[in-house]
Amino acid sequence: MAVRINCSIQNTLCLLNPPLFSLRYRAFTLKLKPQLHFGQIPSRGAFFCTCSTIDIAPPNAERFVLTTPLYYVNAPPHMGSAYTTIAADAIARFQRLLGKKVIFITGTDEHGEKIATAAMAQGSTPPDHCNLISQSYKTLWKDLDISYDKFIRTTDSKHEAIVKEFYSRVLANGDIYRADYDGLYCVNCEEYKDEKELLDNNCCPVHLKPCVSRKEDNYFFALSKYQKALEETLNKNPNFVQPSFRLNEVQSWIKRGLRDFSISRASVDWGIPVPEDKTQTIYVWFDALLGYISALSDDQEQPDLLETVSSGWPPSLHLIGKDILRFHAVYWPAMLMSAGLSLPKMVFGHGFLTKDGMKMGKSLGNTLEPNDLVSKFGTDAVRYFFLREVEFGNDGDYSEERFINIVNAHLANTIGNLLNRTLGLLKKNCQSILVVDSILAAEGNVFKDNVEKLVDKARTHYENLSLSSACEAVLEIGNVGNLYMDQRAPWSLFKQGGTAAQAAATDLVIILETVRIIAIALFPVTPSLSWRIYAQLGYSRDQFDAATWRDTRWGGLKGGQVMAQPKPVFARIENQTEVEDKGVAVGKTKKSKGKLKQAQEVAGA
Repeated sequence: MAVRINCSIQNTLCLLNPPLFSLRYRAFTLKLKPQLHFGQIPSRGAFFCTCSTIDIAPPNAERFVLTTPLYYVNAPPHMGSAYTTIAADAIARFQRLLGKKVIFITGTDEHGEKIATAAMAQGSTPPDHCNLISQSYKTLWKDLDISYDKFIRTTDSKHEAIVKEFYSRVLANGDIYRADYDGLYCVNCEEYKDEKELLDNNCCPVHLKPCVSRKEDNYFFALSKYQKALEETLNKNPNFVQPSFRLNEVQSWIKRGLRDFSISRASVDWGIPVPEDKTQTIYVWFDALLGYISALSDDQEQPDLLETVSSGWPPSLHLIGKDILRFHAVYWPAMLMSAGLSLPKMVFGHGFLTKDGMKMGKSLGNTLEPNDLVSKFGTDAVRYFFLREVEFGNDGDYSEERFINIVNAHLANTIGNLLNRTLGLLKKNCQSILVVDSILAAEGNVFKDNVEKLVDKARTHYENLSLSSACEAVLEIGNVGNLYMDQRAPWSLFKQGGTAAQAAATDLVIILETVRIIAIALFPVTPSLSWRIYAQLGYSRDQFDAATWRDTRWGGLKGGQVMAQPKPVFARIENQTEVEDKGVAVGKTKKSKGKLKQAQEVAGA
């Protein structure tokens, strides 16, 4: 499992302020007899299970290449960009768990008019501006535990070489010509618009700003030539664009008739020069889309297009926001056809994150800052909420109150508290040692079958890119684990001693095995939390990193395995209202302390 765990603020938080424990859990601290006793406590590590070991995918492993958009560096990243990348990371991590050789590509798009304008507004130069913003993306991806394999910048020299070779291939195929263009141009989209698409006053429907009239002598790509080929591609392969309602949008665009589009700019200096014509630069979209290919060129001194393509093309998945669907599902496939290259296997256009009912975007000035969310709530909480609460493909809205309620209920209570109270019972009654293998503990128990069905359900949802449903299936495992704990009431069985206490010890093994399985099944979404759970179960970091999806099978924990000392793995988030209410309650308690003591004395008499 190739992972990059960022032990950031959440690791510190998890050691403070344990989750809310029920009154029932507080009763566990009583000294109950008899306890299960062992002879000599074995040394830690002596009874670890041997997990499946796939450090890296074998040479003949199936390849899975996925990409995010290359993010435009006119401004620092916002939560919309982070959402796409978190989703891509969850998909990449799941595919690695399956043993595939994953190449996860992300990066930054750094040319064009908007970049030059943004740099000038900051009193900077385009190169310095791009360096600063591109680094801010890398920093955020680290904070969000993004395990990318390739980070491409369109200002890299290897990228420019690939773009020029690709341009030359398309030109040689007769698909580039020179002509005048007169039309309405959206500076924020960096795109000429069809008047039929615009709102009143020629406003762009995406950025809600008026388009400007422009006339230029440009080079054009013969998109209309590929109308029939694109129609046939979508008819033969309806999974090429997903979800299905996005496919309907693309088919509708194509049906209305495709128009050739300009692929150069005479008025923009900040870009890659058109081969054999230094008076123009290559249109930013024609340039940026090729980053998916140039990212595969590794450290070639003289990048070669076909050699680069052999390193991982075509991708299994282009993951994008729905606002750039036309570029990826219409322009890009036609460009690849012209150059004689294979098409991606799937383009998935997800919805927008909204705030106050509007799409979040840098141009609209209503962004939700991911850095603030990570600092305030921690990486796992941010990743979990947006993947669990936004149905992948549809729009989703952010609410802080809902964020706190969901994260507390699911991660702190359902999963974290289940682990903590079970380890607490194990420490008190079994010296933190498992009394039996988990596979023997669950022999003949339908509970194990229920867990295995839910694991299969989660896998199917991950494979179908139904990330919210995958989270729900894993949460169901936690719910059945809590229900089993409540029904079996091992704290009561330990009091009875004898065979009842032995049954209670066996039940704890079953619950801990359930939590272990949750850690693997939820790893694509919350990698840091999953590691903290595995550490609590007594595993080493190497053992955790070697785990694969096969480790969601029942039977990982072994008799005699020593658990770590119980510590909360996820701190419950307290909102401001709760903090204020607690402050008032504390004040009232101090004032009435004397009366409370007197009342207790009377009751005791």
